[in-house]
Amino acid sequence: MSALAGILADRGYQVSGSDPKQTALSQALRHRGARIFRDQNAATVDAIRSGVSQPPLVVVSSAIPADNPELAAARAAGLEIRHRAELLSWLIGNQRSIAVAGSHGKTTTSSLIASLLAAVGMDPTAIIGGVVPAFGSNARSGASDLLVAEADESDGSLVQFKPALGLVTNLELDHTDFYPDLAALVTTMGRFTANCQQVLANHDCPVLRQHFQADHWWGLQEEAGAQELSFRAVPLSLNGDGSHADYLENGQHLGELLLPMAGRHNLSNALAAIAACRLVGAPFPALQQALGQLVPPGRRFDLRGEIAGRLVVDDYAHHPSEVAATLAMAQLMVESGRSTLPWVPKRVVAVFQPHRYSRTAEFMERFASALTQADVVLLAPLYSAGEAAIPGVSSEALAQQLEALGCQALACPSLENLASASLELSAPGDLLLVMGAGDVNRLWEHLEACHSDPGLPAAA
Repeated sequence: MSALAGILADRGYQVSGSDPKQTALSQALRHRGARIFRDQNAATVDAIRSGVSQPPLVVVSSAIPADNPELAAARAAGLEIRHRAELLSWLIGNQRSIAVAGSHGKTTTSSLIASLLAAVGMDPTAIIGGVVPAFGSNARSGASDLLVAEADESDGSLVQFKPALGLVTNLELDHTDFYPDLAALVTTMGRFTANCQQVLANHDCPVLRQHFQADHWWGLQEEAGAQELSFRAVPLSLNGDGSHADYLENGQHLGELLLPMAGRHNLSNALAAIAACRLVGAPFPALQQALGQLVPPGRRFDLRGEIAGRLVVDDYAHHPSEVAATLAMAQLMVESGRSTLPWVPKRVVAVFQPHRYSRTAEFMERFASALTQADVVLLAPLYSAGEAAIPGVSSEALAQQLEALGCQALACPSLENLASASLELSAPGDLLLVMGAGDVNRLWEHLEACHSDPGLPAAA
């Protein structure tokens, strides 16, 4: 929502909204000319309506409940109300757009595409689900006709988008509050790809290979099936401080890729980004050079700092596959003795917050299996995201499964308790890898408070 607001403000529209929290994003919107109210109530709608020549258009996301006081006031006033996807669809349909969809890697891949296009002088507009380090924002207003947008599948609204290029990173069941099964997700994604002028897809994903036809495929493949790939990377080395690979287009070797980001999944994301950039006309030598400056977006293995001799990294991983990939990347740093962090961690202490009862219930065993890669696991209270509780589904139940698998695990009743336990059960030189899509990203401030209290042995 903030990215859309920023782009519209840059384009001269009068943009208003409310945010009870003072955040860097809301402050940035103020600098762009947006009018931000602190209180979210009916009076805000009255204030926005006053002094304008025509009734404002109200844009809402799926996260806004039907009884929201501003939404209710907008309805009572007879204002036009549209879903955020309709606004994004309008922007996508009015420019040469790249829409990035898929279960995992959307934010990283769309961020990398926008960063690369900007670095090679193609000046894109970008609407991303996370803060792009190269821009210091989740929104960028460019002067060219190119637009890069993240296409979220969580509520099915991406079927409205009609981009010039649709990129699909992978497909796996998630958002079980909306999709009853994988078949429903495949159907929705099929409707999205049918609206794309061209489709670029990940050949390494078995679900995409089975169910989709793409104009172009990319993949990390050495042998079988590689001849059908338009864009291919052959990994030469995967270390804790980056990846090295040969790059081929339509079977022709064009050069090497040196990516300063660890993890096989990040190499795949970077290859997808290069492929998308090539399809809109970016020259490979310039992309190859710009690759060395890439940084993942905010909350993607995001170093928060050091506390009591521990490195603290924040990550948005909230699906078993994401947790597994993030932990594998962290352990690669330990095993390879090389790291993108200030030093090589001795151990990986996972701090994880289950997100939604429906997702946790569906993937309880897979979460437990993924988390066993950590040396120690600490669990925050499950973040409901407004869902009703499901009996037997909790952080405590997940901890029991982990203990049964032989992994040291502890479920904590609060973030304050989690901060204390994180310091008590870790040691100087460890990596505290904080993962989740709820409020666990606030753990840093609790760690600081815990560490500053001289009465706590964990701070010693």
